[in-house]
Amino acid sequence: MKELDDYIIPPHHIGFKAKPLLLKEEGKGVDCFLAYIEPEGGGPQTDHTHTHDHLFIVIEGVATIYIEGEVNEIGEGQSLLVDGSVKHSVWNKSKSQLKMIGINLYNDQKA
Repeated sequence: MKELDDYIIPPHHIGFKAKPLLLKEEGKGVDCFLAYIEPEGGGPQTDHTHTHDHLFIVIEGVATIYIEGEVNEIGEGQSLLVDGSVKHSVWNKSKSQLKMIGINLYNDQKA
């Protein structure tokens, strides 16, 4: 099993590192990461879709989340649920580091 202390840089992301807090296990529908996003960082560089949804929770800073081209900003103590089947990406458009929790919600029934 991967060490939980390891930071990862997701593919096609810039200025973005994430630390797994909970890894998805067989039969369980969730994993969770603590993400640090530098100013002008984020990703992926091309909006994407997938079968799982995201719950983003901002701890510090402001997250700019693009959903189908619409701009959504959430700040400290706020959250946003993003349907994975629509094009989306997460960016830090501020001048200070963004710290957030990303929870991936898997639904095996979703196609």
